[in-house]
Amino acid sequence: MSVNIPYGRQNITDEDIQAVVDVLQSDYLTQGPEIFKFEKAFADYVGSKYAVAVANGTAALHLCTLALGVKEGDKVITTPITFAASANCVRYCGGEVVFADIDPDTYLLDINKLMTLLASAPKGTYQGIIPVDFAGRANDLEAFRVLADEYDLWIIEDACHAPGGYFTDSKIVNQNCGNGNFADLAIFSFHPVKHIAAGEGGMITTNDKALYDKLLTLRTHGITKDSSQFKNDLDLAIGSTQYSTPNTQYPLWYMEMQALGYNYRLTDFQAALGLSQLNRADAGLVRRKEIAKTYFEEFQGKSFIKGQSGVVEGHAYHLYVIEVEDRLGLYNFLRSKNIFAQIHYIPCHLMPYYKQYGWNEGDMPFAEKYYSQCLSLPMYPTLADSELGFVIDTILSFYEI
Repeated sequence: MSVNIPYGRQNITDEDIQAVVDVLQSDYLTQGPEIFKFEKAFADYVGSKYAVAVANGTAALHLCTLALGVKEGDKVITTPITFAASANCVRYCGGEVVFADIDPDTYLLDINKLMTLLASAPKGTYQGIIPVDFAGRANDLEAFRVLADEYDLWIIEDACHAPGGYFTDSKIVNQNCGNGNFADLAIFSFHPVKHIAAGEGGMITTNDKALYDKLLTLRTHGITKDSSQFKNDLDLAIGSTQYSTPNTQYPLWYMEMQALGYNYRLTDFQAALGLSQLNRADAGLVRRKEIAKTYFEEFQGKSFIKGQSGVVEGHAYHLYVIEVEDRLGLYNFLRSKNIFAQIHYIPCHLMPYYKQYGWNEGDMPFAEKYYSQCLSLPMYPTLADSELGFVIDTILSFYEI
């Protein structure tokens, strides 16, 4: 098969293109009505009260740490098996990142390791947790919430891999990733390889009105146009006290910068693309689960498989990961056949930037073992059955099975 098969790929339809064209021909390219439409539809999709669209997933993480007041000296716990942004957002605010190891069966932040870490220090040592729904598998945030309440911690759920994912709580209720029932804030990404592709883009969801209001201001330079929040008196806002009649309203031009915010806005045409893609998110999720089931059944019991994502209820399957013998050999062999598998991720604590803070090889043994064997296979809704079969046959041929 001569066609290239990447690990992930966007699917842009005629409907997507028309949605973008409609915005390009409208009065607004940014800060227009498509933003709120997308936010409302996405909040409805995950089941949260509020959603805030932003420039990308990294911006979403940064705004979350800003809204929660992360500052120099604060300690925040996260997993080493994630994209660096999950940790970097803490550093942007001057906080300290503390890594805790993964569960080797789920690849998620190990709650038992987290419990041990929290119990080893006085209460108040840590300020927050950033669990990551890695590969699309949902964390049990109900259990994390119990710990967070005990130690007075906030939770940011990094759900970039998991729109449509869920876990089942102690009352046998499915809890959607990002619904805000247990995490203070959750974030999503609309990078092209994600479930919903907007070119770039991100979303923050929450059930906390105060945090929602903060986020709206912080994403736009810390500026508000909401007169109910204005702090300057009316005369100053008007610019003069030399008026013959009393003034009872702020002028329409008036706005206030009340915090040091950022330009983290999403454009209207990106929002339109994201909204169009959201309309078929469920269909994409069905196909991802079909692909995952096929991988699992084909590789189950094979001696070269040391672990795999498997068939898991509520998994959103942004990635399908296998752990294998001779990972480098398989990776190179697949590339020679135009199959571009990927590695997710090099453990964050072994990046030179974080090693300067004292993290070393051996600190996270399960994460490091996982990294030495992991490979993300092609996983996207438009992956044809023939391509899927070719990927599987190529892997089996490498191991001469």
